Amino acid sequence: MKYDLLIKGGMLVDPAEDLSGVRDVAFVGGMVAAVGGDLDAGDAREVIDAAGCVVTPGLIDIHVHVFAGVSHFGIEPDPTCLARGATTVVDAGSAGADIFPGFRKYVIDVSETRILAQMNISSQGMLTAEIGEFEIPEYADVDKACRMIEQHRDIVLGVKVRLTRNSIVSERSGMLPLHRAREAADAAGLPIMVHPQDAWCDSIDDILDVMKGGDILTHCFHDFPCGILNGEGRIRDSVLDAIERGVVFDVGHGAGSFSWGIVEAAMSQDVLPTTISSDLHIYNVNGPVYDLASVVTKFLHLGLSMEEAISRVTSVPAGVIGMKGEVGTLAKGAFGDAVVFELREGAFRLEDSRGEVRTGRQNLVPVAVVKGGRVYTSRGR
Repeated sequence: MKYDLLIKGGMLVDPAEDLSGVRDVAFVGGMVAAVGGDLDAGDAREVIDAAGCVVTPGLIDIHVHVFAGVSHFGIEPDPTCLARGATTVVDAGSAGADIFPGFRKYVIDVSETRILAQMNISSQGMLTAEIGEFEIPEYADVDKACRMIEQHRDIVLGVKVRLTRNSIVSERSGMLPLHRAREAADAAGLPIMVHPQDAWCDSIDDILDVMKGGDILTHCFHDFPCGILNGEGRIRDSVLDAIERGVVFDVGHGAGSFSWGIVEAAMSQDVLPTTISSDLHIYNVNGPVYDLASVVTKFLHLGLSMEEAISRVTSVPAGVIGMKGEVGTLAKGAFGDAVVFELREGAFRLEDSRGEVRTGRQNLVPVAVVKGGRVYTSRGR
């Protein structure tokens, strides 16, 4: 047999290759071996009939929380991410320097999902709901973060910091964690990822002033203070300046960070997200997020084309995580990760993080996932 697996007859959407059309995709040895108009099914050990379906590269979710059993946010990555089409994910700061080795040993290294990570500037990471990352301001430890990053350079992409005005602890810490994250990231030669809601500052201007090209502002469409709109509902000048210098504006839907009103106002002013991510965790996996494909569905409802939406979960985040040409594409020689979707028609309930509902007419549903050239099955888990 020439091929291990063949996806046959689907509408292939691969923005990295500027390709949207009916194509077959073949895999050998875990990699993409061929893409063509009519590859011979007789040459394949296994065939997926994708006629009438949309085929994409494996999705990339750059904001999840998968430190199950330790972080209060944590979910199991394979059944919640990989099984639903996100073949590559980035854990956004669940673990800090004190607990990162356990995260790698017990989650990252034993999961079929490809997991990369943002190191939390808090050495404690996101352990409990009752005690924040900066219960003691000194948890924002630059030296610890840098030492741990050096030990895990192959999987750590940057430094994460959460800025949330939710306790007297935050008031004591103020903006210190942001500046510590910046210091650690600069020392390591990496970007920062910032969760900006309701920080101890006057506006998002103060946060963006610290951010550089390649840094990631996640939760970009929240409706808390420190948002991207000014008092008149216009995009703040600091946001436009940050976009111009290459700051990544990431969706990070989450349980409280995606507002229909904010995203509609932004898009009406031609401000679109750089990347679409889920912020999938235990508090939203059963709604309103569900999975990354469901977030993509919301952006189809908002008017993005299939190609525009899929690019923001494939080719664009592949560049953000430094894996362009390896993931986020089905070009020959790339890792053999793909998703077969049904684009179902009907009336679908689309809920934001505030409980506001829109009715969508399409729903993007993963029906088969390929990871490393093999069809993923849960094996009873």
